[in-house]
Amino acid sequence: MLDLFREFFLQLAEDHPRWNFIFFHEERSWNRIVEGLYYTVMLSVACVVFSVIIGIVGAWAQGSPSRVLRAIVQGYIQFFRNTPPFVQLLFFYFALGQFTPTYSPDGWLQQPIISNVGWAIISLSFFAGAFNVEIFRAGIEAVPESTREASESLGFSRLQTYTEVVFPLAFRVCLPSLNNNLVNLIKTTTQAFAIAVPELLYQAVTIWNDFPSAQYPTMLLLFVVYIGLVGVLVLGMNRWERALSIPGYGTRA
Repeated sequence: MLDLFREFFLQLAEDHPRWNFIFFHEERSWNRIVEGLYYTVMLSVACVVFSVIIGIVGAWAQGSPSRVLRAIVQGYIQFFRNTPPFVQLLFFYFALGQFTPTYSPDGWLQQPIISNVGWAIISLSFFAGAFNVEIFRAGIEAVPESTREASESLGFSRLQTYTEVVFPLAFRVCLPSLNNNLVNLIKTTTQAFAIAVPELLYQAVTIWNDFPSAQYPTMLLLFVVYIGLVGVLVLGMNRWERALSIPGYGTRA
């Protein structure tokens, strides 16, 4: 069966030279696609998780009684919201990367402790996290003040009020906007190509550089993969939104 599959795409390449699906009949190209898909999924998952954590912590810090802490959070938001994510990625990797410590695994070659993959995760997580902070802040402000006062009257601390009362309600309000931001984040991970992270776009470019006849098929593969990744995220978030819906909170009654 596998041989028939390979033969089909070999024949397709011969009959239609501009549609050479080389990754379906050449092992080295297939391995590139698998590696690229692995890094794309890993980047997406890591950035989604870390950006949500940053958003939750930042939204809580925005309500802090400390002016210094609030100013730090506001400065972070303004910096990452008002500069292009591509420029941020280059700044983290080429500028801050020069100051990171190095280690030598073999006693000769010096390698930075944070790789290009690590910098991509850090940069993109901080970028999306800045938007998530504002998303969660808006959700928190949608929770009635009387609800907070009721929790405080029961002896809840500020942190307990946030984690056990306010945030669970605010999260339901935030889900539609959070969904949109995380979708944009997954699409933005393609910019890691600029610092040679071997994600799917990077691997696709290397394939069509070696085999120009494979350009159209690899571009088609990119579209299909990202439609699939975004579709899985949107489907999961929509189901989560329906499962958590409470009448009077969020967009669903």
